[in-house]
Amino acid sequence: MSAPATAFPLAPSAIDFSAAGTYERQEATGHGEAGPAPKRVVAGYGFWIFLLSDIIMFSAFFASYAVLSGATAGGPNAAELFDTRNVAIETACLLLSSFACGMASVAVEMRRQALTQLALLATGVLGLAFLVLEVREFAALVAQGAGPSRSAFLSSFFALVGLHGAHVTAGLLWLGTMMAQFYAKGFRADVGRRFLCFSLFWHALDIVWVAIFSQVYLIGVYT
Repeated sequence: MSAPATAFPLAPSAIDFSAAGTYERQEATGHGEAGPAPKRVVAGYGFWIFLLSDIIMFSAFFASYAVLSGATAGGPNAAELFDTRNVAIETACLLLSSFACGMASVAVEMRRQALTQLALLATGVLGLAFLVLEVREFAALVAQGAGPSRSAFLSSFFALVGLHGAHVTAGLLWLGTMMAQFYAKGFRADVGRRFLCFSLFWHALDIVWVAIFSQVYLIGVYT
């Protein structure tokens, strides 16, 4: 009768097989061979989760607009209201601001203070130009009697585009604090992690705007 097999302990462990065919049991540390993830990776991963929750919120507003885009209540529709030339300029400003933000990321990696501040300033100026054009568009619509209370279509339009504008406003305020932190604290690791989160946020706003530009303005005017 053969001897009973030796039972291994129930605690988590790893088995290392050597060339001779023997094994050596190693207790698991919970961190893997390379140890815990760097703080930069943890911060970026956590902020991605926040951005996904934000995207879910935007998705609800997109769905509302898609359902209500034809509910004009006898009022003007998208083709009669929207100026695609003005919106194209808005889009160019925001996309260029995202490019400037990318240049700021390169400057931060190079630890060049002057270039970092210049790129962040360009990001802010272009973002502010986008916001001014959007506010002017809203004011012109209200002046024509096409405010958010005119129809369900306009209510959903102002809600969706206004939500994006509120995010851009928050991003500009955040950008100002990042410029101040780089100036006062230099390129410390914690400041770099905050800037990583800001750049993810700013680029995500570009993605959302491209969706707005496509669904609200292009489809609304040309279909």
